[in-house]
Amino acid sequence: MQATDSGLRGRVIGKAAIGLVALSLAVVPDSGRAQGRADTPTNPYAGNRAMAAAGATLFAQTCAACHGEGGARSARAPALNGSLAHGDEAYDIFRTIHDGVRGAAMPSFSALPANEIWKLVTYIQSLGSKPVASAAVAARPAGDAAAGARLFFAAGGCGGCHEINGRGAVVASDLSDIGRKPIAAIRSEVLHEPPSRPPRDPFSVADVTLMDGSTVNGVIKRRDTFTLQLQQSDGAFILLDNARVRAVKVTATGGPRDTGERLGASGVDALVAYLAQQKRRDFTQTIMAKLPAGLPARRIAAADEPHNWLTYWGDYRGQHFSPLTQVSTANVATLQLRWTASLPGESPLQTTPLVVDGIVYTSGPPGDVYALDARTGQQLWKFSRAQDVRNPYQINPSNRGVAVLGSRVFFNTLDDNLIALDARSGRELWEHRLADTMRGYTMTGAPLALGDRIVVGMAGGEEGVSGFLSAFEPATGAQLWRFDTIPGPGVPGHETWTGDSWKTGGGATWLTGSYDADLDLVYWTVGNPGPDFNPVVRRGDNLYTDSVIALDAKTGRLKWHYQFTPNDSHDWDAVAGLVLADRVVDGRPRKLLLHADRNGFFYTLDRTDGAFVSGKNFVRQTWNAGFDANGRPQVRADSVATRSGQRVFPAVGGTNFQAPSYDAASGLLYLAFQDAEGFASYGDEKYEPGKQYRAGGKVASPEPRVEPVQGIMALDTVTGEKRWTFPLTRTSLSAGVLGTRGGLVFAATAEDWFIALDAATGKPLWKVQTGGPISASPISYAVGGEQFVAIAAGNTLMSFALPASTAAR
Repeated sequence: MQATDSGLRGRVIGKAAIGLVALSLAVVPDSGRAQGRADTPTNPYAGNRAMAAAGATLFAQTCAACHGEGGARSARAPALNGSLAHGDEAYDIFRTIHDGVRGAAMPSFSALPANEIWKLVTYIQSLGSKPVASAAVAARPAGDAAAGARLFFAAGGCGGCHEINGRGAVVASDLSDIGRKPIAAIRSEVLHEPPSRPPRDPFSVADVTLMDGSTVNGVIKRRDTFTLQLQQSDGAFILLDNARVRAVKVTATGGPRDTGERLGASGVDALVAYLAQQKRRDFTQTIMAKLPAGLPARRIAAADEPHNWLTYWGDYRGQHFSPLTQVSTANVATLQLRWTASLPGESPLQTTPLVVDGIVYTSGPPGDVYALDARTGQQLWKFSRAQDVRNPYQINPSNRGVAVLGSRVFFNTLDDNLIALDARSGRELWEHRLADTMRGYTMTGAPLALGDRIVVGMAGGEEGVSGFLSAFEPATGAQLWRFDTIPGPGVPGHETWTGDSWKTGGGATWLTGSYDADLDLVYWTVGNPGPDFNPVVRRGDNLYTDSVIALDAKTGRLKWHYQFTPNDSHDWDAVAGLVLADRVVDGRPRKLLLHADRNGFFYTLDRTDGAFVSGKNFVRQTWNAGFDANGRPQVRADSVATRSGQRVFPAVGGTNFQAPSYDAASGLLYLAFQDAEGFASYGDEKYEPGKQYRAGGKVASPEPRVEPVQGIMALDTVTGEKRWTFPLTRTSLSAGVLGTRGGLVFAATAEDWFIALDAATGKPLWKVQTGGPISASPISYAVGGEQFVAIAAGNTLMSFALPASTAAR
């Protein structure tokens, strides 16, 4: 997908393809925003004079400095009282204000609340832009559209730079919706007439000579004092330090100005007619896009690329461990911040970035996806998708990451869309809505990309939804299978629910699972039952809540399950890491599944059939009197929630969903823990679709009899004993840990510290104050032989490395 300055590929971009008939980026900026939805949001204030007046006041404060009083234009920005370059429909204007315009002076105003942006839209449309634009767009071009299509993708050469609905190249702007512009504007762009105001970053093609004498060629995406970004005709990026660049020769700037002469009047008319038909990005066409090979599943399954971080857990086995050794106990004290990337949003980031061949793919706030240079943090592209529907009772507005397979990036949205993007450009290829947001469903987890399917879960267990896990075809988004975690009538497990309680049973699947490629089994944890705390209204085991399920990856059929906490009344959501490990148990090799659960027990299961191997508490617990021969816990009656309440260990959980880390060589599992006393009580709550359905207790919790203990732990997965603990002043169950072959464990604290511990002893070796709350897990990767350690803190992604002189040794 990318070449860095340490391993440049010697391909030369086709100059004819880049320079022949490029519709200039300077003319048609590509904001990377989603296009083509059949049911885009409408302006809630349309025609409302009071809201238009409020928008006028906001416009004077925010926009008039550039666009002039009343949107009549100024030297800095165009007029807004006529046809608009980026679309005249209400949602077009909304997205332009929200996202800004790449390559132009128009910034993003994403910090404005949506209702304020809609007021601006109402005012701008009152200026007369929409009627003027509608009349202009309605003009019928005179050319032959079919001939124009042939010209675009053949003799005209336009497709050598631009794409329409997934067909063509991605180095210049997407023209899938150019037909929403006036005919005159389309003709101007076909002829590549220069804009009234030159762009800050013009479309340029360059030959680049490196210090070693080799040459590369491509479109300049970014050039500054220290770096150079090129993109080649197949979409691959070349990311360079200027120190390695001898000379840059610009061979073409903007689009060719001889289009009219070469194609003649009839050819230009034909192109205009074809482009005028392109009203929106058509997903029925983009799903047929022929993309480069990119990252195949065999590379992910091989798990032999320590310089990359290819899945949410780093590999299919869920070990969340880095084999890199450059940063070690001997030099970690010199680790320093190398770059930051601001990913602004409403809540702290929970994302775990992926790194594929020098490019970071990460989610930001829900709806945003970024591609960044892994050496510098510089943005390569951004995709932003506002929620179509927002449940007013929505909770947990976060996103934990993306998946990459081939040349596609997959991610979930809070309003329950699974979306596929082109990894080269960030442009949308397809989307599939899985559930009804207004009923309480959300999607916050990272998908799991397998060889021929994308597996995704859902959230909403606190809203009384009914959980499921689904798989989709990567190229088209077609659903391949669905497994319901709450069995309906006639399905085994339904008998574990009283009456109709299964209908609001919860059982969310919001954390990414693990995968055994040899067994072709997907392992996924299932969350709490609903309501969370009242076990009386849902008597029974409540399958498959608080369980691990093993599904056939091809069919979604259940192979086995193991339930950690039957009839849970403590919200001990079982969604936490599942580590796949192979080792000898009682003299014979076993394929194992390791899991530290919120209920305070560390479990070892046989992952071939779910057989119970062992279970040992790693924090204090008072709910389980022991396991029977089949591994079923013997729940103590004095631990189950009552109306008056009962004390119980652990409290909110012995650990949580953020990543543990497993070192296969030492057999140690590193994890954040909390050893604290809780209080189990419940009340009554009426189920209302879309609202929280928890039935929490109404009595005040008493003061705990013992002080809580929390920190980072090294757990011997063979014996279940603690090797060491590093105490923390405040609980940090929202942040994960990372072990490395350099003998280190990286972790975060609730005081915003990012720290490195000695993996053998737990001794602190390094720390840095991040300045923001950490609710994410660290990763490690390498570019050009240099190791980085990255973590999200607050709304910033941070990446650390050794000083250049130290790393070189």
